[in-house]
Amino acid sequence: MMSLLKQILKIPKNLTSNFLKPYSVQNLENVSESDIDKLYKVLELELRGNDSAVLRSFSKFAVTTGNHLNIECKSWSLKKPMHERYTVLKSVHVHKKHRVQYEIRTYFTFVQYKHLTGSTVDTLLEYIERNLPEGVSLKATKVELQNIPEHLTPPK
Repeated sequence: MMSLLKQILKIPKNLTSNFLKPYSVQNLENVSESDIDKLYKVLELELRGNDSAVLRSFSKFAVTTGNHLNIECKSWSLKKPMHERYTVLKSVHVHKKHRVQYEIRTYFTFVQYKHLTGSTVDTLLEYIERNLPEGVSLKATKVELQNIPEHLTPPK
């Protein structure tokens, strides 16, 4: 089987490569700590923006990206935006009765991805950050799965 595959691919007989070998289970003793990929339970993205339409469009893009990568994901947003109001005088020195109010609305949307590996998280975050539109900020929170330490034992 292996020689037939080498003949089809026209690979020299003395060359042996990992991609030609069938899948095999490796012992975890031979694998170093740096080679083991981290596991993440949840990756949550908090998106903030001043324009609700842009934010809604980008959250749809982020969910679609997760669906294309076969990642379980969901999105939700807060009903009310955060309002910041500033009141200033119209004139520089006088006429205290004449004022102007300015308001900034900040909209929030959350996207959550579940059950990811470290390499998938890195790739997904880089892709999403590169496509982040103007006026939208991103905050990513990861929840990593770890082994229970050896000094902790279950009650008997």
